[in-house]
Amino acid sequence: MPKLTFAMNVTVDGYIAAPGDDLGWSGGEGPDSSPGDELFQWWSDRVAATGLSLYGRKLWEEMSSHWPTADEQPGATPAVIEFARRWRDMPKVVFSSTIDQVGWNTRLVTGDAVTEITRLKAADAGPMDVGGATLAAAAMRAGLIDEYVLVTHPVLVGGGTPFFAALDSWVNLCLVETRTFPGGVVLTRYETR
Repeated sequence: MPKLTFAMNVTVDGYIAAPGDDLGWSGGEGPDSSPGDELFQWWSDRVAATGLSLYGRKLWEEMSSHWPTADEQPGATPAVIEFARRWRDMPKVVFSSTIDQVGWNTRLVTGDAVTEITRLKAADAGPMDVGGATLAAAAMRAGLIDEYVLVTHPVLVGGGTPFFAALDSWVNLCLVETRTFPGGVVLTRYETR
């Protein structure tokens, strides 16, 4: 069965977005913004290695508003061009009952997310990533996430959208990787036991 990973940028106090869905603390998009090239390349390589990416509506709208044409923008660096192409080519599923159209190698699912994620895991679609707080929370509560990757930025935002959902029971984790990036960003990767 393929591994389902929840990987996101997160603040030290545990948020993937500050109040008002503000992502400014994460360094923006592209390798020219803090924390820099090394972390941006790590995210790009992750996209290249992902067999299927599962998106909630909000994260889909954020990503699809920028990356489909990022490589065509004036001044696009080779790293941005590479990421944009990888992102467009990566198979994606968007879970939403409020949008009716998706593009860029993407399929829309309007039904029950947990049922569909369970089906996709059984179909062995390769390594899968799940992104977006609401979708990831549903997968967390259903016990479908096999790996958590927190890319922790050295900032406190005091509130917003939490990385972890409220759970009905404990989930024991095993630390399998740590890595430090420039700017004090720390990656920690945990597998479920």
